Amino acid sequence: MGHINDYQIIKEYIPFLQGDIEIDPIMKGYSDDRKYAVVKDNQKYLLRTFNLKEYDRKSLEYEALIKMQEYNVKCSRPIKLGSLPDHGIGYMVLTFIEGDDASEELPKLSSNDQFHIGLQSGKELHKIHQYVAPSHISSWYDRKVVKHKNYMEEYKKLGIRVNHDLEIMSFIDDNLQIMKNRPNLFQHDDFHVGNLIVEDNSLSGVIDFNRFDWGDPIHEFLKVGMFSSEVSIPFSVGQIKGYHHNQEPNEWFWKLYSLYLAMCVFSSIVWIRKVKPEETDIMISKLNRVLEDHNNFELIKPKWYFEG
Repeated sequence: MGHINDYQIIKEYIPFLQGDIEIDPIMKGYSDDRKYAVVKDNQKYLLRTFNLKEYDRKSLEYEALIKMQEYNVKCSRPIKLGSLPDHGIGYMVLTFIEGDDASEELPKLSSNDQFHIGLQSGKELHKIHQYVAPSHISSWYDRKVVKHKNYMEEYKKLGIRVNHDLEIMSFIDDNLQIMKNRPNLFQHDDFHVGNLIVEDNSLSGVIDFNRFDWGDPIHEFLKVGMFSSEVSIPFSVGQIKGYHHNQEPNEWFWKLYSLYLAMCVFSSIVWIRKVKPEETDIMISKLNRVLEDHNNFELIKPKWYFEG
């Protein structure tokens, strides 16, 4: 369904959008959702539309946003979830987070401001992790091991080889058991500078909860290694310290962090080949930076952490 057709349908059939309103498409992001900025009665909202097949998952995302409101997380507040079955569309209306992507704003700020926005982000992430997985969600260890094995099989079929891949594989195999009995909590699962909004040198909010999952909260930090540290080291150090109540994390954190980052080396290659094969070289250069940061996982703490 094209944007124009979609646009006419939502304007005509979603009750919230009746009356004198402005709607502008938002083109950013990797999500399949269509996003719109909506102004109604001088208030700005975010409208997300999606394929109706996604409705059950979107209901869980909406429920999570209700929880985030209870925990006072800086993120969009849920206003309305609905569907247009005749048109195969579901929709979600949320409050709008004003500001700009942290990925664009952080490099313009002083190191000190970057660090403080990192601290704020770590504290918000800690609040997000209060939400405990429903009892029917199986253990993190069981799910993660199966996923990892599947990714490894896919990786071996690809014919692309990451530098030192055998060393990384043995590092992972030696450490898999440390994932046993880890907490099973709500994960944003895409928590990095591209999904954080900054305004007036401060964190305005966390966006895009649509990739959420359940499992070990430390798994969230692999995005620091993959993405955020590339944009701002002071922010990345701040996020880790803010999450740990302004203290240094313990060795257990770094062991899990480096394990998840090592696993991500293989899943990232498989993912990019499926989703954006033309960006394979960009992904490989990101992964080479990660390998350099950890001396091919001889180091569990990244070199940049000491620079911050």
